[in-house]
Amino acid sequence: MSESMKGLKRTHRCAEVLTAEVGSTVTVMGWVQRSRNKGGLIFTDLRDRTGILQIIFEETSCGREVFEKAAELRSEFCIAVVGTLEKRSAPNSQIPTGALEVRAEQLRILSESETPPFPVEENSKTREELRLKYRFLDLRRPDLQKKIMTRSKIAAVVRQFMIENGFLEIETPTLIKSTPEGARDYLVPSRVHPGKMYALPQSPQLLKQLLMCSGYDRYFQLARCYRDEDLRADRQPEFTQIDMELSFVDVDDVIEVNERLLQRLFREILGVEVKLPIQRMTWQDAMDHYGSDKPDLRFGMQLRNVTEVVRNCGFGVFTNAIKAGGTVRGINAEGLGTMPRKKIDALTDTAKTYGAKGLAYVAIQPDGTVKSSFQKFMKPEEMDALVRAMDGKPGDLLLFAADRNKVVWDSLGAIRLELGRQLGLMKKDDYRFLWVTEFPLLEWSDEENRFKAMHHPFTMPMEEDWDKIDSDPGSVRAKAYDIVLNGTEIGGGSVRIHQSDIQKKMFEVLGLSDEVAQQRFGFLLEAFKYGVPPHAGLAYGLDRLAMIMVGADTIRDVIAFPKVKDATDLMMNAPDVVEQKQLDDLALKVDEEEARRIEAAMKK
Repeated sequence: MSESMKGLKRTHRCAEVLTAEVGSTVTVMGWVQRSRNKGGLIFTDLRDRTGILQIIFEETSCGREVFEKAAELRSEFCIAVVGTLEKRSAPNSQIPTGALEVRAEQLRILSESETPPFPVEENSKTREELRLKYRFLDLRRPDLQKKIMTRSKIAAVVRQFMIENGFLEIETPTLIKSTPEGARDYLVPSRVHPGKMYALPQSPQLLKQLLMCSGYDRYFQLARCYRDEDLRADRQPEFTQIDMELSFVDVDDVIEVNERLLQRLFREILGVEVKLPIQRMTWQDAMDHYGSDKPDLRFGMQLRNVTEVVRNCGFGVFTNAIKAGGTVRGINAEGLGTMPRKKIDALTDTAKTYGAKGLAYVAIQPDGTVKSSFQKFMKPEEMDALVRAMDGKPGDLLLFAADRNKVVWDSLGAIRLELGRQLGLMKKDDYRFLWVTEFPLLEWSDEENRFKAMHHPFTMPMEEDWDKIDSDPGSVRAKAYDIVLNGTEIGGGSVRIHQSDIQKKMFEVLGLSDEVAQQRFGFLLEAFKYGVPPHAGLAYGLDRLAMIMVGADTIRDVIAFPKVKDATDLMMNAPDVVEQKQLDDLALKVDEEEARRIEAAMKK
């Protein structure tokens, strides 16, 4: 039967007894991890967010009533204990409190527990779907609690740093106007304006630009953002940004303050010293050398462009790709020359998922002989020249892709990462930062048959490229920058357009008429009439950053109540149907047949 805690006040959390004096009376509260009845003694492991503390119940010291009550304790019972702090006769070096125990004098069972659907323990082997269904229990696991608490510390350090550096924390609204240019918006119907919708913000981008127009010169917030897009391990439909904007700055100013922020974070949270300045690399160099705009620098295995070496060779796959305007690039997987054909075929399948038609290879045996998928099409001198261009040595495996640049970059970039994983080259505690700069301002969309903004329509082009905006818009570079850590983009930003004529031209290049631009962004264009300061900003994905800092494999481990891949909450069973009256109030009608059709199509 549950008891109240009237008259009791917790004096210490479990691991906080380390600061108490042996022999003092303490009151601790938490959950029973396990309880062992040894006849005249009952040993109970009490758990809270700080750790585990052993409680000992002995009838001679706690009395028969308390002892009998202790005999009823089961896993996950929530209890309060008053007792004397003692040294343990047999210390447990595996836990911080292993040299201490509490000899119980009082026990209150604050609430009982049914048998949990899975053990509440570190490194749970229970399938994730079941743990997410009972997330309130999953969150009790010590390893998960440490991750969630580390995320809290990250947020606290960020706030402290930003305030010390002159930033103002300002909240922006989460019910805003839909400005579709990017991912899908989550829409919220208005009851008082039937047929009209709010949107949940994908980011506070326009609002923080308006704050710069309003003279607040350094802004930040931990902003909740929402994007209705397909999910991956490092994505959620709702997430948190460490968002900032600065006035009267250029690229170097934003990078400088953020390097100091990262240095502070890693020093205070992990005890890791980030050396400044952080390496910079242009987008073009990142793609050419790593096949990715978020390269993992923890290992080499860079891509090499061998287009000129094979331009006139006898292998048609190479020469035809070059004639079609593509390139031929390769990776030297050093020491893997004896890789079985089955594994090479698996790498080929990986390349095909990124659009490649196949993967050519040269396996240099330890004795220097060559096995190749295309050797019969090449003259000996052509093969020798190709191996030299790749710095191939006995024992190496050379892998090649030939196609349009994007296909070659994507496929070889993915294979590079797969080989890095297979070879164990990606150590979680090896933190390699990189600024990727000078992104293309625009990217071509075959689907929409137009240019789209690579970041967003408010990104400033590089001044030296602006004269090509009409003649060669795809070559115009942006004053945009991403911060990358171990192959993951943890943040990104840009210098913003603050001149009305450039912003108008940007909308024109994106195919937005004056009327459409005014309808979507009129409030921003109006603000641009009244003295806009040059400004720039950056936003981190707090979830991604925390995921890397705690060594997790998914952002779900650093979010208290995450969604699964189809954006559902297994614990709350959300989204769900609502009452007809709620729909009537919003002037909405659900086409149930169409809803079922769409849902079935999404599951395919």
